[in-house]
Amino acid sequence: MSNRSVEEALNIHDLRRMAKQRLPKWLFEFVDRGTEDEVALRNNRAAFERIKLKTQVLVDVSARKQDITLFGKLHKMPLGIAPTGPAGMLWYKGELELARAAKAAGIPFTLATGSQTSMEEVAKVVGGTLWFQLYMWSDVRMSHILVERAKNAGFEALVVTVDGPVGTNREYNIRNGYTVPFSYNRKNTTAVMARPGWFFSVLMRYWMSGGMPTRANYPEGMTEKFTHVSTAERKTKNDSLAWTDLKVLRDMWPGKLLVKGILTPKDAELAIAHGADGIIVSNHGGRNFDSSMAPIEALAPIVDAVGDRTTVIIDSGFRRGSDVVKALAIGAKLVMVGRATLWGTTVGGEAGAARAINFYREEISRTLAYLGCRSVADLNRDCLEFVGASHTPATM
Repeated sequence: MSNRSVEEALNIHDLRRMAKQRLPKWLFEFVDRGTEDEVALRNNRAAFERIKLKTQVLVDVSARKQDITLFGKLHKMPLGIAPTGPAGMLWYKGELELARAAKAAGIPFTLATGSQTSMEEVAKVVGGTLWFQLYMWSDVRMSHILVERAKNAGFEALVVTVDGPVGTNREYNIRNGYTVPFSYNRKNTTAVMARPGWFFSVLMRYWMSGGMPTRANYPEGMTEKFTHVSTAERKTKNDSLAWTDLKVLRDMWPGKLLVKGILTPKDAELAIAHGADGIIVSNHGGRNFDSSMAPIEALAPIVDAVGDRTTVIIDSGFRRGSDVVKALAIGAKLVMVGRATLWGTTVGGEAGAARAINFYREEISRTLAYLGCRSVADLNRDCLEFVGASHTPATM
């Protein structure tokens, strides 16, 4: 799509609608949907609606600031790009486009283990504040290889995702004929043919430059067997992981160590005890466990328990700048977004991702003005009111 099409979008919801028109059904739903009955997906959004913000008037807010300092480094706004594996399937080398937009915006970009573009290429071609997301596989030595690669490539933080001990139950993938790894069948091929723009601008470009994309960060032995579903699934899940595995990573990794997928104060405490520099409160965007609580609901107790001893970050369900402000007021230091910038990337590559980021920037700025806050540092729980919540935390 042209930059003109990108500019026609007025919010994240418009970008999502445009992406739906551009992508094959199986690929759009893989990114967009949750798991099982999608209760967690809906609750992630509903939880934000139960939090209201208190306005404050007649305050000079003409010079509003969004910059933050995180891990000793200045960022231009309190937003980061969450790890999202399919970026390279939504746009040709989409990880590079998304990383460029993040760098230009002055925010962190997290590259996923399952990306189609290698960590070395992202670091060499784009740079910026780069974090690498790690899955711990059943053969942990394979994961340790990626840790060494990320260290050598100059990534600043290692984001260890811990909320996927077993495979998910995304039934719509089966109905759409979509498998990971990908294999051709009547359903998904028909859907591809219905989206010729995506087919020629993404899939054909990969084919013409060497064939179908692979998971470029997988170790060589796993890459060779990527087309065998049972082998890949067996290797990329580990239901025997323990906190001692995190301690091993802490000993290996010289940069910042973040643990992603925390929803309880107890696990937050354990993460700190085993060397984490920060935690990411997350339920994987509602994509893994359908009975999980919304991260925004879990945030306050976690901040109260560990917020003065570690850096608390959050993701899952953030679609507006006002959502970001609510999390910051509760006590998060950074909000990470995934689907929103993927939709931007789908629609317009770097320009689309940049537009998505700018929506948040503008909406955060506008929300600060209504709250009478001159910077995000002014936000606190006095800005919040909970409506219709059955169990508002006492500390709120």
